[in-house]
Amino acid sequence: MHPVLIPGRLCMMNATFKDHFSGHAGDYRQFRPDYPQALFSYLAGIAPTRERAWDCATGNGQAAVSLASWFGDVIATDASAEQVASATVVDGVSYRVASAENSGISTESIDLVTVAQALHWFDLEGFANEVQRVLKPGGILACWTYDLLRITPELDALTAQLYGPVLKEYWPAERKLIDSGYRTITLPLKELPAPDFVMTSRWGLDHLLGYLATWSAVKRCQRATGADAVAQMADQFREAWGDTDKRQVEWPLSVRIWQKGDQA
Repeated sequence: MHPVLIPGRLCMMNATFKDHFSGHAGDYRQFRPDYPQALFSYLAGIAPTRERAWDCATGNGQAAVSLASWFGDVIATDASAEQVASATVVDGVSYRVASAENSGISTESIDLVTVAQALHWFDLEGFANEVQRVLKPGGILACWTYDLLRITPELDALTAQLYGPVLKEYWPAERKLIDSGYRTITLPLKELPAPDFVMTSRWGLDHLLGYLATWSAVKRCQRATGADAVAQMADQFREAWGDTDKRQVEWPLSVRIWQKGDQA
């Protein structure tokens, strides 16, 4: 592969992949929630050392930035050059454009591999082989996903309506893996128990609507029909939101953790 220079980052060109997010990478960075710091603290505690982590399918770098507080070196890759170009630059994180199945990372050089809300897009066999290659003996793979947000019963019902009846036919088939909380995925590594984690934010209504607009199915619906599904339901969300400035938003995380065997 040939190196591609993006200011502030070292990147590599990637092969063709299913790209549902590059067209709105800036919105993705602005509106997506942050993962709980307790998750990264826990993962750092079970990694064999804290020398190097790989955040695969980093998107806007949310997980990578948090990992940088715990690991001496973080490699963050994404198959989308647009996502990498909009990612947050911090010391200790190097961004590259690379696929999950062909990272370009040195063999047995990684203590922890993380995949945040992206495992469902991968060639799982190819990714598992790459993880086995790059992890040190005893290294950790942690993958997590989250389903629909929780605010109030009225707002949750509207979110479910948008997700299901309105957008049902526009979700890619891979979305079913999120609906199952990744529980149907099998990888050739030893699975470890994972504690419960919850992602939380305090948002205003505009932030909620901006977040919903980043859903890939919203974009696919708009391309197919010309209709903005979120805009069409905005008044309903506004009525259910009421006069409150900001509300607590929660997403229970579904976390799965695996470990490479101690023997190389």
